[in-house]
This record gives sequence, C-alpha cells and structure tokens, in this order.
Amino acid sequence: MRENAVKRLWQEDKPALGGWLSIGNSFSAEVMASQGLDWLCVDMQHGVIGYDTAVTMLQAISAASVTPLVRVPWNDAAIIMKMLDAGAYGVIVPLVNNREQAEAAAAACRYPPKGIRSYGPTRAVYYAGFDYFAHANDEVLCIPQIETVEALENLDDILGVPGIDAMYIGPMDLTISMGMAPQMDGEADEYVRARRRIVESCGRHGVAPGLHSTAGTARARIEEGFRLVLATGDVGSLARAAREDIRMARQEESPPATGATY
Repeated sequence: MRENAVKRLWQEDKPALGGWLSIGNSFSAEVMASQGLDWLCVDMQHGVIGYDTAVTMLQAISAASVTPLVRVPWNDAAIIMKMLDAGAYGVIVPLVNNREQAEAAAAACRYPPKGIRSYGPTRAVYYAGFDYFAHANDEVLCIPQIETVEALENLDDILGVPGIDAMYIGPMDLTISMGMAPQMDGEADEYVRARRRIVESCGRHGVAPGLHSTAGTARARIEEGFRLVLATGDVGSLARAAREDIRMARQEESPPATGATY
C-alpha cells in the first residue's frame, strides 16, 4: 500500500503543511496538488463540493505526491466510509464534542476488529494498492475537529479514543463557542490558552495537533507545537491573486483583504 507521507512526517516530529480545496473542480485541485504541499483537503462540509465532484478531485490529486484528505460534511459513518473508499487517506470530522462521537468516527475509519468499516475500497485500491486491506487501518487518518467549549471540556476523553490519529481546531467555530466573533488567527487570551491546552493534551495522548491557519501564522503555529497546519487554499489564493493583478493594472495601492482567507 502507498504509504501515508503525513504519518511519516509525524513520526519524525515534523510538521505537515497543507492546503484547502473549497472549489469543486478537478483542474484547480490538480493545480493546488502541484505546489509542494504535504497534504490537501477536499472540503465537503463548507466547500461547494458533492461526492461525484470530490471523486474527480481525488483523482486529480493522485497525479502528485501530496496526501489526500477529505473533510466530511458530518460525523456520519456512511460518508466517512464512502470517502475512504474513494481514496481519501484521512478524514477530518467536524464538531466532535465527546468521547462517544470520537469513538463513532474512529470506528468508521477502521476495518474489523478495530472498527465497523465495511469492505469495498472501490477506487482506493487503484490509488493505494491492492494490498489495501492489510494496511489501511495503519495508514488511514481519523482526525476529529475540536470546535466548541464542550469539546474542550471533554478533550482528554476525545483524544484518548483508540484510532484517533490527529485533531484539528476549527478556530472560527471555537471562538464563536467562546463568545467571540469568529476569528481565524485569533490571539485573544482564552483562545491562546485553549491552543496551548490542546497541544499539551495531544502530547500526552500521542495525537498530532492540527488547526486551520493562514500563511501569515503557520510558522508561529508550528513553533507552538502544531503538526497538521493549513498554509493556503484555493479560494483565498484566487481572490488574493485577482486583487493584486487588478491593483497592478490600475496602479493602485493594495486594498484590504476581504472574503475567505483559505
């Protein structure tokens, strides 16, 4: 089976830098996959992407060495299994708030006896190899998102679930849950303390800490201890490049950034 390069980085305590795909298009996915990232995530939760399009994006990503991840729309065993069968090497699962929900996500990612995943890796065997079944439980990543105060309260219970490989902070939802306006790169004391607590808890449980970030803060987050770190995305990159091209053509000063940053 093709190895999961992100897991190899973590074994050496190295960060994995990633990109985000919200545009439902195989060509834009192929372009992003060719930029030297360690992982690339197809966002089926908030991105404008359905299953059929996601499969074509995974196929496009296969042309590069980047590790393909999918953020599923919900903690639902059916879609988790279906995206793994389509060739995702890991799933990011939104809004996991307690141990029971973490156990459900982990079970959907593992074949028996470690989980409940049904056998049928229809595309995965062509991407990963025909020895997929023998190694999938060890290579596929289960990554719950920590996005609420409730999840913070249950952090050790969540991270202690067997089969959880990493966790991923959703900063917008987490800061909202803390009573703030949504923040991507927030530095409010409460949010900073939450980040530190999550990194420390991940260290105790042997789980890789990750989060949504931007190019401007990715290095700082790596220095904080995060090992699954977002650096760029299709929507934000397109918007920034277009703004800059227009600014140069009009010989104007750079306008403030608007819209998505990833």
